[in-house]
Amino acid sequence: MDLQKLMQQAQKMQNDMAKIEEELAGTVYTGNSSGVDGVTIKLNGHNEVLEVTIAEELMDKENREMLQDMVLVAFNDAQEKVAKDREEKLGSITQGVNFPGM
Repeated sequence: MDLQKLMQQAQKMQNDMAKIEEELAGTVYTGNSSGVDGVTIKLNGHNEVLEVTIAEELMDKENREMLQDMVLVAFNDAQEKVAKDREEKLGSITQGVNFPGM
């Protein structure tokens, strides 16, 4: 086993992961409630909510419970997109690399 080659691979992987983390942080993921125009949530790659948009017609008291459920669904939709993108991008870096003991 060539230790220098292993160190170079680890450094490259670290650099690639840093680039992907930066890319993910700059990506905006949009989630909405079941495809309905009503509630939209935008997250960045760090799962931070950037924006919540609620259609004006949903703001009366009768729709409050439905609105709360729609916000929850939209948030989870956006968060799933962040997780999937992160897994795909970071997984592509570590494919085929075997670390002893892992």
